[in-house]
Amino acid sequence: MIIKAIVDEDFVNYKHPVMYIGTAHCNGKCCKDAGAPLSMCQNDEWRASATVDMDDEDIIARYLSNDITSAICFAGLEPFEQFEEMLALITKLRQEHHCDDTVVIYTGYNKNEIALFVNELSLLGNIIIKFGRFVPGHTRHFDEVLGVYLSSDNQYAEVIS
Repeated sequence: MIIKAIVDEDFVNYKHPVMYIGTAHCNGKCCKDAGAPLSMCQNDEWRASATVDMDDEDIIARYLSNDITSAICFAGLEPFEQFEEMLALITKLRQEHHCDDTVVIYTGYNKNEIALFVNELSLLGNIIIKFGRFVPGHTRHFDEVLGVYLSSDNQYAEVIS
């Protein structure tokens, strides 16, 4: 999978420790919708950073060997712009490694925009998706599902399976 970053132990994006996988692409939809420059995005500096092509098996082995983490979180830029790569990794985790740990996906898309992807992911079990774009000036709020604060009050997480 082509990624921008991997953090073995992240304590910010979910109520339990996660392996954080920073995805490599984003079309800037949040800023475009808000009429704001891409520089406003909290992940803007990542756009210019280098990518790394990591083998799915290496990522999974790294995750499974860590006794601290209990979930994987795809975030950073826009995971759904790499849907096939993300799906392949999650499928290997589930089917080949028989691991049902939680997978959290942060997206700026609204649920209706990615309904087909959501349906496909729901077949894999134990998936949480954070939906909604960042909107400048919105109030941050605590999300009960994730157990963390989200930056805009229109964002929410949902257990899809």
